[in-house]
Amino acid sequence: MIKTCKHCNVDFDTNSSAKRAAGGRINECPSCVEELGTETAVKYLGLSSGDGKAAALSIVAFESDEDRSAYASAWKANTGHNGGYGGHLSSSNPSIGGRPMRHVGYNAGNSNHKGKQ
Repeated sequence: MIKTCKHCNVDFDTNSSAKRAAGGRINECPSCVEELGTETAVKYLGLSSGDGKAAALSIVAFESDEDRSAYASAWKANTGHNGGYGGHLSSSNPSIGGRPMRHVGYNAGNSNHKGKQ
């Protein structure tokens, strides 16, 4: 959908990849959103453990895309995500802590495997 930016009166596509990446209000072009800093959406990240019948799920909110991507990268490195191993903690792995975040939701998994109590 083509809209006109309320700040600079330039026509832009609301479905473009640049607009999706920039965020902002529906009537603001991507360059004005970045320039004026009007994006207010919370950056969420869903994390899942890989244990038991139903893995635990945690939803975390971050203040910036940089914090979100750094945490996701550290989570994948420390848990062995897509690495074919169960996560090897060592001093060479990136630190997960120290980033401003808050837990939005958590659902504990059931680690009861078949035949165990």
